[in-house]
Amino acid sequence: MSASAQPTIYWFRRDLRLQDNPALHWAVARKEPVICVYIHDNQTKNHWSLGEASCWWLHHSLESLHSGLKSAGNRLRLFSGAPEKILTDLAAQTNAKAITWNRRYEPESIELDKHLKALLKEQGLTVNTTPGNLCHEPWQVGRVDRNARYRESAADGMLPYKVFTAYWRASLKQKSIPLTPSVKAIKGVNKIFTGEKKLKELDLLPSLPWADQFSQHWQPGEKSAAGVLQAFCKRQIKEYDTSRDLPALSGTSGLSPHLAFGEITPRQINAVVARKLKNKTLTADENTETFLKEIGWREFAYHLLYHFPHTTDLPLDKRFKKFPWNKPSPEELTRWQQGHTGIPLIDAGMRQLWQTGWMHNRVRMVVGSLLVKNMGYHWLEGARWFWDTLLDADLASNTMGWQWVAGSGADAAPYFRVFNPVRQGERFDPDGEYIRQWVPEIAGLSKKTIHSPWTASETELTEAGIELGKTYPHPVADLKNTRVEALERFAKIKTAQR
Repeated sequence: MSASAQPTIYWFRRDLRLQDNPALHWAVARKEPVICVYIHDNQTKNHWSLGEASCWWLHHSLESLHSGLKSAGNRLRLFSGAPEKILTDLAAQTNAKAITWNRRYEPESIELDKHLKALLKEQGLTVNTTPGNLCHEPWQVGRVDRNARYRESAADGMLPYKVFTAYWRASLKQKSIPLTPSVKAIKGVNKIFTGEKKLKELDLLPSLPWADQFSQHWQPGEKSAAGVLQAFCKRQIKEYDTSRDLPALSGTSGLSPHLAFGEITPRQINAVVARKLKNKTLTADENTETFLKEIGWREFAYHLLYHFPHTTDLPLDKRFKKFPWNKPSPEELTRWQQGHTGIPLIDAGMRQLWQTGWMHNRVRMVVGSLLVKNMGYHWLEGARWFWDTLLDADLASNTMGWQWVAGSGADAAPYFRVFNPVRQGERFDPDGEYIRQWVPEIAGLSKKTIHSPWTASETELTEAGIELGKTYPHPVADLKNTRVEALERFAKIKTAQR
């Protein structure tokens, strides 16, 4: 690096890609060397710090990103510690005059960004932040508040949406953030900086061996994400409207972990689908519409998190602040977590999660309903377990999903909706294929009883090699009685003042 060079620092976060990356494009366009940095913040600890499954994905995604940067003529600089100290020290070491990153929208990220921008500007750096990971900024889509002059909380006379359908319609009227031109060559710096780490020194890989099996199902990285999208558009999307609800099929896109780490953007996904619709390799029907709406749901989750940041830990619906949740039984909670509830569809989902770091979307709703409605446990018990074990753990989507199941969030499931896992299994896994895959100890049951082994005759149980209470547990909850109890508790607050 010449004495006169004034490099630009680009800070990678949940945007581990080179394409459609506005902050990286801005850095390259300055025509100065670019120092590409990833900081593993091991200083800030809270219960929304990165979970173990996510750390596994992050390790391999960083590995892939480094390979991509090498091909572009650069390298990834890894650090661990507090971003404030590392970025200020690095700017001083390198004589950098500019720093850029893509925005994040989690409450703590917003506060950190505000602080860093002020601090770095005070030190004379040009600071540029860009919208990297969404189609619309969370504040971009809103509804007109006709009483704005009387509301101190209304920004620019707009209020956030709390119902997805209204949000979706409004978002379609807004211009999406455009795709960023591709970056092929990134001028770098041949120097090792103080504090740089090797990937293994970040200590991201979980100590438990359970994560070793993830690689049988997933390949992190930007290149893999693009391949997954292309494969999905060739096959699953053409029957997506129906197959996405069938857990025994590979009917979903498989893009959620790639989206969570910013290896691909929703803008790229929409652009690929639009291009395929234009060249007639896809048909504009209910399948593509449903898939694009699912991308919209993710946008809606960020809309909610931005406007209601407290909902990561507190209910959006204030009637739930004093809701009488049951005190968790450690034994029952462990049975739910490990997939030993004695309710086959629940156990299949929880074991799929443990073994693959992912769970089918329909099953996520059902296992959540059992925990919150039948077992009566606070939704945060489930949200924290998902956060630690999901490879696609995303604070916005995780928060919205669990608040929806609990009935305390935006566009929430009505209090009287209690998913019956037996009926859900019979409807969406009619032959028991999904259950047989993940709960093999009951695979010998007929499709009539595999969803409710407790209804099988002694003869059938014996022939299937099952002894309830020993080879397979009795149900953790009486589905009928606990549903009645849940309805009684939820009914008490439904008429309370919002």
